[in-house]
Amino acid sequence: MFNDLHIQRLLRAAPGMFVLLKADADFTIMAASNDYLLTSDSDESIVGRPLFDVFPDNPAIKGPQGSETLRKSLHKVIASAQPDRMPTVRYDVRVPSANDRKFVERYWTPLNVPIVGDDGQVELILHRVEEQVATANRRAVEILESITEGFFTLDRQWRFDYVNAEAHRILGVEPGFLKQQRIWEVYPGLEGTPFWDSYHQTMETQVKTSFTAYYALQERWYEVTAFPAPEGISVYFRNVTERKALDAQREALIDLSQRLVNAPDAIQAGYEGAAVLGTALNVGRVGFGTIDAESETLHVDRDWTAPDIVSLAGVTQLRDYGSFIDSLKNNEFIAIEDVRDDPRTASAAAALEAYSTRSFMNVPVMEQGRLVAVLFVNHTQPRQWTDAEKAFMREVALRTHTAVERARAALELQNSELRLRSVNESLEQKVEERTAALMEAEERFRQSQKMEAIGQLTGGIAHDFNNLLAGMSGSLQVLELRLTQGRYDNVRRYIGMAKDSAKRAASLTHRLLAFSRQQTLDPKPADVNRLVGNLEELIRRTVGPSVAVEVVGAGGLWSTRVDASQLENAVLNLCINARDAMAPGGGRLTIETANKWLDETAAAERDLTPGQYISLCVSDTGCGMTAETIARAFDPFFTTKPLGQGTGLGLSMVYGFVRQSGGQVRIYSELGKGTTVCLYLARQLGSDETEAGRDTHQRIEPQAHGEYILVVEDEEVIREIVVELLESQGYVVSSASTGAEALKMLDSDQKVDLLLTDVGLPGGMNGRQLAEVARKSRPALSVLFVTGYAENAIFGNGFLEHGMEVVTKPFDLEALADKVRSLIDGAARER
Repeated sequence: MFNDLHIQRLLRAAPGMFVLLKADADFTIMAASNDYLLTSDSDESIVGRPLFDVFPDNPAIKGPQGSETLRKSLHKVIASAQPDRMPTVRYDVRVPSANDRKFVERYWTPLNVPIVGDDGQVELILHRVEEQVATANRRAVEILESITEGFFTLDRQWRFDYVNAEAHRILGVEPGFLKQQRIWEVYPGLEGTPFWDSYHQTMETQVKTSFTAYYALQERWYEVTAFPAPEGISVYFRNVTERKALDAQREALIDLSQRLVNAPDAIQAGYEGAAVLGTALNVGRVGFGTIDAESETLHVDRDWTAPDIVSLAGVTQLRDYGSFIDSLKNNEFIAIEDVRDDPRTASAAAALEAYSTRSFMNVPVMEQGRLVAVLFVNHTQPRQWTDAEKAFMREVALRTHTAVERARAALELQNSELRLRSVNESLEQKVEERTAALMEAEERFRQSQKMEAIGQLTGGIAHDFNNLLAGMSGSLQVLELRLTQGRYDNVRRYIGMAKDSAKRAASLTHRLLAFSRQQTLDPKPADVNRLVGNLEELIRRTVGPSVAVEVVGAGGLWSTRVDASQLENAVLNLCINARDAMAPGGGRLTIETANKWLDETAAAERDLTPGQYISLCVSDTGCGMTAETIARAFDPFFTTKPLGQGTGLGLSMVYGFVRQSGGQVRIYSELGKGTTVCLYLARQLGSDETEAGRDTHQRIEPQAHGEYILVVEDEEVIREIVVELLESQGYVVSSASTGAEALKMLDSDQKVDLLLTDVGLPGGMNGRQLAEVARKSRPALSVLFVTGYAENAIFGNGFLEHGMEVVTKPFDLEALADKVRSLIDGAARER
């Protein structure tokens, strides 16, 4: 018969992890195998102790733990007298050899088997466990060591716990170097940065955070995601410095193109190239200078420098700073990472460092095999120049040199003209006479162009209006015939045809008014970035899948005062033109916004006053335009599209709208490469609420309750139609044909809820003047203007007073009724 000692010896010798428990309230340990003893923080002293005293809960974990699950299983075995295999469960244990009795995360798969006594009751429980954590941890480490992202974990004291191989590579440290070091001590300067804020947020709130941030001490950009973990946080990261640099370089090239266009001379063009390159590469000094190959001297008019860096403007003897001049003469691109190590500069390193140059790049500019200029980049510290930085510098050098030569050629041309004028002073009278003759001829030519444009305009109008009138007249005649015959089928069809022709005629007149800058505008402060964003999906559907659409909205874009609806129409017109220019193969459509500060020179080139503007540019990769086409692009009814595919009013409408809004339109195009159309609109100063774009029209159901409306319209047919409409809605309506007649009615005691007046009235008083007089005695009077075009009488300062609205002819009767109801209800809410 076995006693307790025999049982203990038997279990100690058994392979695996076993423990024999009494089926009492404390689950007292009777015996345990050697393997099981290794999981506790003591040796044989566990025998005779309660199981959950030997293996307590980890105090660092909040909420239910493995002990609760195990206790439920043991009670289940006692109650059912049946074995119970538990799923894998986390149950942390203390490392036996650890002086601080630290808990270690472990995972187990337990099996609890009952041992029944003679009375049928469970007396003992054999508890066997299999550890799963080693395999799981090994597999997790293998995965983490193979990923292409850096990964590390931090405990709650901000010490590195685990760091994978890729993290060591990215951070440039030896394996094991970071173990148990505090991150804030190893990498100073993180306080107050997104690293500090996000790591603390994840640690405190147990919520994942993601961010991209720059670490100044390493001069690197990192893309980071931090996850909460029971012991602290886990961090995935990657070095995105090169990607950020490429993005910055692309933006810099776009900025450079505009700067070079605006540069007034060669010196400024060279400086603009240097400024863009220096800012993008974050270096100490950049300059563009000419070289005298014989004397081996560099001549710099103006260079760009970072703060506290001395300028190299003037003449520099290159041979004093090494032999790299020989490489430049051989048309070699120079990229020196450390002047102390490169054989071309080692002997002159001290002289170079005296000018804050420890590393540098040079791009030679050759003409007919001869060195004539160089673009140079100097940096204060050793630096490994990347292939992307070298390619970027070459591109900037090419563009800058082209702009400089263009400016010099323009200056030389100007000087040649001055010299020619000086030589021919004796012929001044003849020159003046010739100039006058040329100006007269030019004026005659312009006059002939105007007459040609007027001829095209009137011919196009006559053609289109004849078609529209034929549609309206024909539909009404057929309708009259059918009514006479008593045939009422398809009546609505002919009514619809007439209405459709009328709408098309209204659209044509709106385009003509836009071209003539006489359309009715409703200018309000507008956020053009939001407006374009709201249009983006519509534009993508309009241009089709063969055209890739890219929207580049400038950060911090100024607002502008403009009619948002008309600007939307203008953008859509330009996008449709761009789509047609890229047909049938498709291409890339780019919509880009920017802030522009135009000085006197730049403003004069665009026929604008100097000041602050925003630009909205639509670019395509289509067929491009010739200079002759660009010169006529804004002419009415001029089109390059096949017959029947264009009216020729699209660009003229855009031009008229923008000019009426106080802006300008410019076309930049190159055959076979594409076209860019830029709209320039004045900046809106102030804090007015901006409009994002078109709002969905909501039908306002008329709910008249006998409100009194005075209708003033000199056109009898229109007056009768409006009166009939309003009376059918339940309003009380009086009418007048002149301003004087209306004033007599307004001088009475009759309450008037709304004055509906045409702007262009006969008799010496227009609609705006009538409204001003009426409001002197009735300050809260709501006014609805009806107009066929924007007369100065109504838009003298570009604004409508509060409680005033405008409707353009021809108008939809439903829309008119909605506007009336809206004005009356708005006035009622304010009372």
